[in-house]
Amino acid sequence: MNLENKTLLITGIDEFIGWRAAELAIAKGMKVRGLQSSTVQDKKAQSLGVEVIVGNINDAKTAQKACEGVDIVIHTAQLAQEAGALKDFREINVDGTINIAKAAKNAGVKTFVHLSSVLVYGFDYSDRVTESEPLAEEKNPYCQSKIEAEVALLPLNNPPDFGIIVIRAGDVYGPGCIPWIVRPVHFMRQKLFAYASDEHGVINHVYVDNLIDGIFLAIEKESYGEIFNITDGEQTSWKEYFTRLAEISGSPAPMSLGKDEIKLFLKLRVQGQKLFRKKADILPESIDFMTRPYACSISKAQSLLNYQPKIGLEKGFQLIQKWLEKTDIQNLMK
Repeated sequence: MNLENKTLLITGIDEFIGWRAAELAIAKGMKVRGLQSSTVQDKKAQSLGVEVIVGNINDAKTAQKACEGVDIVIHTAQLAQEAGALKDFREINVDGTINIAKAAKNAGVKTFVHLSSVLVYGFDYSDRVTESEPLAEEKNPYCQSKIEAEVALLPLNNPPDFGIIVIRAGDVYGPGCIPWIVRPVHFMRQKLFAYASDEHGVINHVYVDNLIDGIFLAIEKESYGEIFNITDGEQTSWKEYFTRLAEISGSPAPMSLGKDEIKLFLKLRVQGQKLFRKKADILPESIDFMTRPYACSISKAQSLLNYQPKIGLEKGFQLIQKWLEKTDIQNLMK
């Protein structure tokens, strides 16, 4: 499929991944429409010529309006946090996904890309886990809802009329990323950040541009009904990642504590914030996300899509360092 002049709908366009996808799509000559829940007008979107629709992905009329006249949908909108009520995750990650997909199918959209996550493998999986291996039976609501979304979505695949592609993204980082850049730097600067010393985990990092390259390759090759792991393909320890992040952000070197010690500290912190009626800024469950053991395989994407990550960790951090130098991350934490 030739992407030039195609009309693309991006859900969650006001978020980190959605916005970067819009910028790169326009650079490819695509027409971009965005769906967002926030009512805040984005002058950047207007300057790029992006048509923005404000509404809820669970609303049938909004979804239908957003999908009319669209060739391709990249569905990035999701509830992404470490813990919470399962019903809240299902409402957005499962019901919202199916609502958008059905609206796209009814509107004659040819390609629907669902942004899933390697967290469908849970927190304990085999080394270089592939797309064909069993998914985790985790109690974590984010992991569970992403699995349920894939299970509910794939039966709608009906090419050539309506093709579905599932992208299991790694830990997406880049300028503007809250969980893997902004929040860690925020806590490092306050000397409140620590990684787990008793775990030999790795981060399945993927620079945001690499992720979007993988998505566009899958669309161009019309890989309908397929699921792809998309990461940078590197096996980077959390210690290496966070130590390097501290260096480029001018922060103190992160502390190293036991997993149970960090969880206890975070539980006490959350309790204290509740007493003062403040929203918890980091949950104890976040440590589970940061102690996964192995790297995921990207061999399928490499062989079927000819996917080759163009931006390695060193180059990625150089780009982030430049962004940090001109950004007040305190505003992003509000």
